Amino acid sequence: MQRKIIHCDCDCFFAAVEMRDNPALKQIPMAIGGDPSRRGVIATCNYPAREYGVRSAMATAQALKLCPDLTVIHGNMDKYREASRQIMDIFRDYTDIIEPLSLDEAFLDVTGTDLCQGSATYIAEEIRQRVKETVGITISAGVAPNKFIAKIASDWNKPDGLYVVKPAQITAFLDDLSVDKISGVGKKTAEKLGSMGISTCLDLRKRSLAELVERFGKFGKRLFELARGIDDRPVQTSRIRKSISVEHTYANDLGDVEACLEKLPSLLEELAERFAKHGKDKQITGVIVKVKFFDFIQTTAEHAVAIPDLAHFRQLLIDAFNRGGRPVRLLGVGYKLKPLLDQQPKQLNLLDLA
Repeated sequence: MQRKIIHCDCDCFFAAVEMRDNPALKQIPMAIGGDPSRRGVIATCNYPAREYGVRSAMATAQALKLCPDLTVIHGNMDKYREASRQIMDIFRDYTDIIEPLSLDEAFLDVTGTDLCQGSATYIAEEIRQRVKETVGITISAGVAPNKFIAKIASDWNKPDGLYVVKPAQITAFLDDLSVDKISGVGKKTAEKLGSMGISTCLDLRKRSLAELVERFGKFGKRLFELARGIDDRPVQTSRIRKSISVEHTYANDLGDVEACLEKLPSLLEELAERFAKHGKDKQITGVIVKVKFFDFIQTTAEHAVAIPDLAHFRQLLIDAFNRGGRPVRLLGVGYKLKPLLDQQPKQLNLLDLA
């Protein structure tokens, strides 16, 4: 049976909730973000702010330079979680096969439903209308035969839009799609593809599987498939946590490696608390250290280890710092995880032996 996948994505979610509660914010540039004097960053912003070049993950201080009249709100996570809960409840009226990606974004598999005449398009339209009426914000959606196409389609008519890609339309839809829209294609990969004369999926389809694998390894096979609209990933109702981490942005740059090392104990204490809360069914397989320098260039260092200690993190931090050797604005530490193995012998079911 041909899959019917919907990707739903709220429009500037945090900002939308604030504009819902205070309509005076709708027509002015506004953003949810941290204090610029404490190295705050923008979580999201409304569309008037985006016209000035303000974007998510941008330093608040930089956003204010681009838009001096920007209204910055610190935000209210409890309020956003409640709005997310309402939205997810609406999704569950149509299917149990839901893969949340964040508070405001999810994949829905509606393949087998007979609701709305069995039409994924009608379901997406109804969901969007219900979210607008019930939650008071807008949501954009993409409808397609797989997750890759659906996610791209949801961004096609933002904000408050719907875009449908039918199976017979996939090739034409992808022809002019820039390769940097493909999940996993970052700046360096896009530059490498560009050096090969590849800027669109149409260009990518002209290259053989062997050539792409030779140049990009296992990811080359993924590029070959996605350029043809092939994506067999199921909508996963539960996601396995593969890592857990904490990070902190400092109001004043850490000038040298010793200043960075002094911050490790408190970071590791916070990491241990988070692991105790969220990692009960996981075992540690490695440690990670993240360093972001004052110029926003960042690097990570990691090491495979089952029983980490302070010495592991110290050495990784020193290695990461030495790659830049300049003042640091952010430090992060984390564990790589895998499911805790069940040590109890498993009794085989008769069906397992068939």
